[in-house]
Amino acid sequence: MPSRIRCMAGPVNAILGRFTFTRYLLASICALSADFALFMALAHIGLPPAIAAVGGYSAGLLLHWLISVHFVFGLQEPPSHAQRVAFIMSALIGMAITTILVGGLSSLGLPPVAAKLMAVPVSFLAVYAIRKYGIFARG
Repeated sequence: MPSRIRCMAGPVNAILGRFTFTRYLLASICALSADFALFMALAHIGLPPAIAAVGGYSAGLLLHWLISVHFVFGLQEPPSHAQRVAFIMSALIGMAITTILVGGLSSLGLPPVAAKLMAVPVSFLAVYAIRKYGIFARG
């Protein structure tokens, strides 16, 4: 590889890294839309807010996986079994954060939708860091 191209690798990787966050944000918005729609439906039919949060998060997780492996992280090879398991584990961490915050804030009198909205950024940032720097980190 010519040295001029090698010198550009650092700045180019930095720029691509910023777009990774943007793609992840877009994927998260799509997944959150599915999550929130199901959460609202489940809460509307009378399920406890924490259970509705788990149902919505599970639907969003499936959508997020599909978008992440094809659009966000641009895997050159099919995802490994270890990546699948780690993705699910990271989602369980995010689900735990969401469930604890929604359940706790709702029990303090906050409307479930407001509690869910407060849980979203906390869960988002925690799970993004795990996925970017752990599961889909490039060597």
